[in-house]
Amino acid sequence: MSNIVAVVGRPNVGKSTFFNRLIKRREAIVDAVSGVTRDRHYGKTDWNGKEFSLIDTGGYVVGSDDVFEAEIDKQVELAIDEADAIIFMVDVESGVTGMDEDVAQLLRKVKKPVFLVVNKVDNNKRLEDAVEFYSLGLGEYFAIASINGSGTGDLLDAVVEALPEKEEVEEDELPRFAVVGRPNAGKSSFINALIGEERYIVTDITGTTRDSIDTKYNRFGFEFNLVDTAGIRRKSKVKEDLEFYSVMRSVRAIEHCDVCMLVLDATRGFDGQVQNIFWLAERNRKGIVILVNKWDLVEKETKTAKEFEKHIRQEIAPFTDVPIVFISVLNKQRIFKAIETAVEVYNNRTKRIKTSVLNETLLPIIEHQPPPAYKGKFVKIKYIMQLPTPQPQFAFFCNLPQYVKEPYKRFLENKLRDQFDFTGVPVSVYMRKK
Repeated sequence: MSNIVAVVGRPNVGKSTFFNRLIKRREAIVDAVSGVTRDRHYGKTDWNGKEFSLIDTGGYVVGSDDVFEAEIDKQVELAIDEADAIIFMVDVESGVTGMDEDVAQLLRKVKKPVFLVVNKVDNNKRLEDAVEFYSLGLGEYFAIASINGSGTGDLLDAVVEALPEKEEVEEDELPRFAVVGRPNAGKSSFINALIGEERYIVTDITGTTRDSIDTKYNRFGFEFNLVDTAGIRRKSKVKEDLEFYSVMRSVRAIEHCDVCMLVLDATRGFDGQVQNIFWLAERNRKGIVILVNKWDLVEKETKTAKEFEKHIRQEIAPFTDVPIVFISVLNKQRIFKAIETAVEVYNNRTKRIKTSVLNETLLPIIEHQPPPAYKGKFVKIKYIMQLPTPQPQFAFFCNLPQYVKEPYKRFLENKLRDQFDFTGVPVSVYMRKK
């Protein structure tokens, strides 16, 4: 489980620049995952070998000034509840504002590590100006300039130093299925319908991640842990429809599961918030099943389900090989089908393919359709193997890996899917030097 660090503060202090800087820095090191990172507000990064998730709250605030203040307070409260450490960013150009004072007031009571960061300090004059932020009563501050990264190293040293050690959870061998989605999509009802009133076949394991509730599910010959984000400590003061809230909730559940069952409300469609959660799961390389709930409430014409499904697949391109199951929790329709599908996806995610089979199957296909020549140079793929990772990753060994471009990698991914069935699972393709 990685820690969560939230970046809070009023608009336009440079939170997103700081966030992008950290995330990009990491993406430059690891193999870039194909497909754009569409959700600009959540990312994984690491520093000094410690990995953590970074959440930029700024991206979730929309509205006029008076709305801003209320929203920011809400987000800070959420960050205080859900994050392991908080970076509070202020801006030296505008000095201490009333909104900064409000946020500081909330943060002074917090028992978690809080880092006051004065941004846009790019010369000595501004370094002197930064002194006024002592008045916020949060002690020492870090002076940085997100735009060129100066000062961020010291800040990150302090942040990772302060992050609590995550105790390694005793790994239960059972697969973990997380039920995620926006509030009121029917997650709790879905779980109740699955477990039924027959609570005796269920053993509740108190939240391994201090906040998600695990339930052992053992029926119809299936056995797995159900990770329920719906029941996580409902906060009375948090408005249920807050986008940031669902994402914050989902981060922990998703990072800690094998398959995400993404429940969406058919009457609201596959909206931005559901998409955020989808890309979160995809970026964490988890198995995904999309469950369209409340299908009984949708006005039917011919082909409605087909149209709906087509629309979802357009939204999730290029990763379209994802099962979509139409359910009605209320009428207990296709609930069992949902579980069956999740189990299939789990099996796809843990599938190992023998190296000999991979090469016999794919090399002839590649020979028939080799990578396009680049600047007169021909790429020859000689050998393929599956990497020993929890999810499907394949290394293609060739003479000129740098000349193999995204479209061809996608072609290889599609061939892997055609031949070996990885429905519902992100597949990573790496080109390696022979």
